[in-house]
Amino acid sequence: MTPINQVLKENNTTINPIWIMRQAGRYLPEFRDIRKLNPDFIKLCLDSNLAKEITLQPLKRFDLDAAIIFSDILMLPYGLNQKVEFKKNFGPVLGNIDLENISKVDEVDFVQKIYPVYKAIKMVSNDILTKNKSTIGFVGAPWTLLVYMLNKQSPKLELKKNFFEDDFLINRLLLLIEKFLKLHIKNQIDNGAEVIQIFDSWAGLLEERDLPNYVYIPTFNLVDFIKKLNIPVICFPRNIKNYKNYCDIVKPNAICIDYNVDPLVIKKNLSIPVQGGLDPKILLTDKENLKKQAKKYLDIFKDHPYIFNLGHGVLPETDPNMMDYLVKFVKDY
Repeated sequence: MTPINQVLKENNTTINPIWIMRQAGRYLPEFRDIRKLNPDFIKLCLDSNLAKEITLQPLKRFDLDAAIIFSDILMLPYGLNQKVEFKKNFGPVLGNIDLENISKVDEVDFVQKIYPVYKAIKMVSNDILTKNKSTIGFVGAPWTLLVYMLNKQSPKLELKKNFFEDDFLINRLLLLIEKFLKLHIKNQIDNGAEVIQIFDSWAGLLEERDLPNYVYIPTFNLVDFIKKLNIPVICFPRNIKNYKNYCDIVKPNAICIDYNVDPLVIKKNLSIPVQGGLDPKILLTDKENLKKQAKKYLDIFKDHPYIFNLGHGVLPETDPNMMDYLVKFVKDY
C-alpha cells in the first residue's frame, strides 16, 4: 500500500507522506519550456502525452509520494460546452451559460470531449505502478464550479451582485454539475486514480446559513459516491470557518487545511487524517525559516495521521531548490 493510502485508509501515524498542490507547474523551468510552446492551457491539458510528462516532472526531481494529474477543475464546464479560456495574468474567463445547451449534453459527449484527461491518468498510473506512489485525481466541488460558471471568472473577493437571483438556474446547474462530476470522478478512478481530492476553493465566500445547500449537501453526495467505489477522498474547503462542522457533515477520509487555520485547533477537534497547512509564501523565504515552519506542522501532527502539503498551491516564483530542501526535510523528519 502506498504511504498516502496508509495514512488515508489505516490512519498510520508513523509516516508523513508528502505531495504538493500545483507541484507540476509554473515554478519548474521544464514546465515553462512546454508552456511557451503551448499557449492554449485547455489544449495543453487535453494533450495526453504532454499532460503525462508534466505530471511526472516533479517526481523526477523530488521524492514525492504522489503524482497529481496535470489538469484543471474547469474541465467540467468545458466538457459541458461552456466556453473556457485562460487569459495571461488574469486567469480563467468563461462564456455565457446556455442552460438549454448544457442540459442537452449527454454522458458520451462529455466523456469524449475530455477523454484525454483519463488517458493521461492511465499513462501516469502505469508509469508509477511499481514505485509505491499514489496517483491522485481531482475535481472542483459543486459550489466552486457553480461560482466559476455563473461568475464567469475568478470571484477573488466577492461574487457578482446578482449571483443568487435566479434560483431555478442555480438549482438546475447544481444537479447537472453533480451528475457530471460523478461521471468525471468514476472515469478518473477507472483509469488508475487511487485517491480523489475535491477542491472547494471558494467555500469561504459563503455565510454559515448558506453552507448546507451549496457546500455540505452537494459535497457529501460526491464523497459518499467516491467512498462507495472504495477510493479515499480528501476535501479542501478553503477558508471555511468551521472545519469540524464540515467534517462531521461531509465525512471525507481526510481534510486538507489552508494556512489561515490554527493547526492546534484542527488537531484538537478532528480525529480524521489531516493534510496541508504550510503557507506557500514560506517557500519564498530561506531554508532556516522553511525548516522551522515545516517542523511546526510535523511536530503538531506527530501522533495524528498527517500528509504533508501546503495550505494552497505552490507559487510560480518558488525556487525548485527550496522545494527539494522541503521534501528532503519532511522525509528525514
